[in-house]
Amino acid sequence: MSFHHVAIATNDLEATHRFYTEVMGFDLVKTVVGETLEGGWARHVFYDTHQGGLIAFWDIHDENLPEFNSSISKGLGLPAWTNHIAFDAPTLEDLGSMRRRWQDHGEKVVEIDHGWCTSIYINDPNGIMVEFCTTTVDFTDADRAEAQALLVAEKPPLEDAPTVIFHEATTEPAPA
Repeated sequence: MSFHHVAIATNDLEATHRFYTEVMGFDLVKTVVGETLEGGWARHVFYDTHQGGLIAFWDIHDENLPEFNSSISKGLGLPAWTNHIAFDAPTLEDLGSMRRRWQDHGEKVVEIDHGWCTSIYINDPNGIMVEFCTTTVDFTDADRAEAQALLVAEKPPLEDAPTVIFHEATTEPAPA
């Protein structure tokens, strides 16, 4: 079963909208505006990811709620890579196309070959790590058995560090 949507709060809807439409290439398809239970109002915006799902952002206007850090990892005191959003790139060609798109929008892109998949990463205006990932192997019964063993191992063996490539932006970043 796939996700219908993932929803995250933002402190800067304008920058978030620009990022997800221009940099990511998603389409705004729905905006819902209503009252919050706390006495304010909120805007809930939905973007079509073109992969059978949506990503949504809350723009909350409610003085009864405390200020918050919209980074889903750093707001919790964790490294940015911990909680992130990964989108599927069906082929390595698709992944390369998205990397070039990001670079052309002024983004420095991190690419990692994990051995079983290859991923590219940037951060959105909320400080949330965004990833596109291509699975490069078919999972076998042996992979599933190893995953289960590592899941319960008291001290699992560490893997070798993956190959990391840093791709510079091909244009200057857009103004915030």
